[in-house]
Amino acid sequence: MAIKTVDVDRLVNETGNLFESVAILAKRSRQIATHTKGELDEKLAIYDGFEQDLDDPRYQEEQTRISLDYELRPEPTEMAISEMFEHEIYFRDPSADLDD
Repeated sequence: MAIKTVDVDRLVNETGNLFESVAILAKRSRQIATHTKGELDEKLAIYDGFEQDLDDPRYQEEQTRISLDYELRPEPTEMAISEMFEHEIYFRDPSADLDD
């Protein structure tokens, strides 16, 4: 996995505060990871009742293919950062609601 640098100034410009941006990205990346894990578990749940047949290479190849598809996806943090830069993440400042 190659290391990609992130423009910190661009993160600050999104929210006005670097720590707030990091907190938003952390929460969104956890959401993405949970959703992805749920999808993977759902796809692999098909093979739960086939313990005797798991020695069959076709089942192993299919499970391996499904797992590799998910391993080759970008990391949740990378997806969250790109979503923030493309303004696809909705966030609000709850303290701003108190001022009104």
